[in-house]
Amino acid sequence: MIGTKQVIFSGFLVIFCLYNVGTEAQLQVGFYRFSCPSAERIVKEEVLNAFIQNNGVAAGLVRMHFHDCFVRGCDGSVLIDTVNPSSPAEKDSPPNNPSLRGFEVIDNAKARLEAVCARKVSCADILAFAARDSVEITRGLGYEVPAGRKDGRVSLSSEALANLPPPTSNVNQLTQAFANKGLTQEEMVTLSGSHTIGRSHCASFSNRLYNFNSTTSQDPTLDPNYANQLKAACPQGSTNPNLVVPMDPPSPATSDVSYYRGVLSNRGLFTSDQTLLTNQQTLSQVIQNSQNLFGWHIKFSNAMVKMGKIGVLTGNNTGEIRVNCREINS
Repeated sequence: MIGTKQVIFSGFLVIFCLYNVGTEAQLQVGFYRFSCPSAERIVKEEVLNAFIQNNGVAAGLVRMHFHDCFVRGCDGSVLIDTVNPSSPAEKDSPPNNPSLRGFEVIDNAKARLEAVCARKVSCADILAFAARDSVEITRGLGYEVPAGRKDGRVSLSSEALANLPPPTSNVNQLTQAFANKGLTQEEMVTLSGSHTIGRSHCASFSNRLYNFNSTTSQDPTLDPNYANQLKAACPQGSTNPNLVVPMDPPSPATSDVSYYRGVLSNRGLFTSDQTLLTNQQTLSQVIQNSQNLFGWHIKFSNAMVKMGKIGVLTGNNTGEIRVNCREINS
C-alpha cells in the first residue's frame, strides 16, 4: 500500500512539475539572446529613425501595443491587413482606423530581422519592444521587456470594438475594461498617462464641444478657454479626417506628468480623461502622479510590462512567427 501511494504521489509530482514548466515557461527577458542577438537593437534603431522623421510616431507605437494587447492578448493581431472586406481586420475597426500609426516602423524592423534571423522574432515582440523604445525616446523610463510571444492568426474588427474602451468611457467603465484584462484601477490611471504624448482626431472628443446634451452645448467639466482652443482647431460640422490636436499641449512629445496636471485643471481632452476626477480613489492617484514624475515613471513601466503579458501565445503549440507582420503565414 505504501509503495502504491508513493508511485501515485510521484506521478502527481511529475504531472505537477510538467504543468509548472508549461505555465512558467512564458516570457523571458533576453529571450533572443542566442537566437537573434541583434533583435532589440534593430527595433530600437527603426524606432529612432522614424522618431527623427516624425516624433509623433512614438505615441502611435505605444497606443498600438495597448490596442493589440486588449484584443486577443499581445499577439500582433492588430498588425494584420484585411483580406476579405466583408470581415475587416482589427486595424480597420473604428477605434483603430484612421488613428493608429506606426505600422511602417514594425514593417521595417521585421524586414531587417528576417534578413538576419529568419522566422525567429515575432511581430508581437517587435511591437512590445517598439513601445518600450518609444517610451524611452520620449524621456520616459526604460524597462526590460520579457519576450517570447507568438503571433496570432485571427484579427477581427468586431473584437476591437468589443474590447477597446472608447474615449467616452466613464471611470466605472474604464475600471471594468481594465479589470477584464487583469489590470487594476490604479494601473488604469497609470496607463492613462500615456496620453501625455501624441494627438487625437477631432471626432474622438467633439461631442464635448457641441451639442453635449439637452441642457448644455458644451461639457461643463471642460475648461472654457481650452474648449475655445479646441473649437478653433475642430470646427463644428467638419468632416476633415486630417484635423488633429495634441492630447497634452504643453509637452506633446515628452512622457511626463503634464497630462495629470491638465486633468486637474479640467483640460483632459477625452471624457475618459476628465472622468478620473469623479472617483475619490482615481482622483487621489491623479494628484499623486501629478506631483511625482519619477514615481509615475516607475509605475508606468511596471504597468506596461504587466499589460504586455495579457493573453500571450507562447511555446511550440500555439501561434506562429509571421514572416510578414501584415499577413498570417500560408
